[in-house]
Amino acid sequence: MTTIYSRVRFESPHPIPYQGSKRKLAPAILSFIPKGKFSRLIEPFAGSAAVTLAAAKANICERYVLADILHPLTEIWRDILENPEKLNRGYRELWLSQGQNPTDYFNEVRVQFNRKHEPAKLLFLLARCVKNAVRFSTSGQFNQSPDKRRTGVHPDKMAAEIFAAHKLLKERCDVFCCDFESILESADSKDIIYMDPPYQGTSEGADSRYMKGVSRQRVITLLENLNGRGIPFLLSYDGSCGLKTYGEPLPEFLNLKRILLDAGISSQETLSGRKSKTIESLYLS
Repeated sequence: MTTIYSRVRFESPHPIPYQGSKRKLAPAILSFIPKGKFSRLIEPFAGSAAVTLAAAKANICERYVLADILHPLTEIWRDILENPEKLNRGYRELWLSQGQNPTDYFNEVRVQFNRKHEPAKLLFLLARCVKNAVRFSTSGQFNQSPDKRRTGVHPDKMAAEIFAAHKLLKERCDVFCCDFESILESADSKDIIYMDPPYQGTSEGADSRYMKGVSRQRVITLLENLNGRGIPFLLSYDGSCGLKTYGEPLPEFLNLKRILLDAGISSQETLSGRKSKTIESLYLS
């Protein structure tokens, strides 16, 4: 195993604030993908799409594919690609309407989002919720609380992020709302896949944080399938923060190279009065 300390300044846009985003680690992750070797980069657990945005900035591939099981999230990406003005206008109106009681307003928007699942409302909730940590119930209801210390990303900054992401990805990115296994059925050896599924311990059991978790065995089966088809991939999957670990290393029979990436001091630990370093595993096929 090798530890890489990523200190490269990240300058790509980042319109969707997401706890666990690979924004800081994107340069280190992309250092393992030769520029121009692959025709497409597929990111089946899109989230904030930090790796895709960084790859587009560096022109790593000709085309990009984003997929996620969360429909309102994929609709945010569709708006970024096809109608950034609409998304920007919706977010700005929501942000400016917070008034003198932003906590009550957040709760009201959350109720509205859980009824109609409008993408601009999800973007607002992600920008305003505690630690930008997305939390959904098993029935698909957004249930994270507002961060009472701040009012979210200023609309001028959000506009800059939205339009910069649009400029990077327009006409060379496709977006799908589907399960990760479905999107990977179309992959071939000319593609490179980057996967960032929910870590073990955060999608199963008492600490479940996601609408639809991904079991360890399902991930292992997927990786076996990709290996058998000769499709190259990178996977962020387990890690540690201080003395706490998130999942066991993947089995040796998968024949993967495991790289340890230094993600720096955990912001969540800092808020708890501790300064613990986060180490994340990157597996290479």
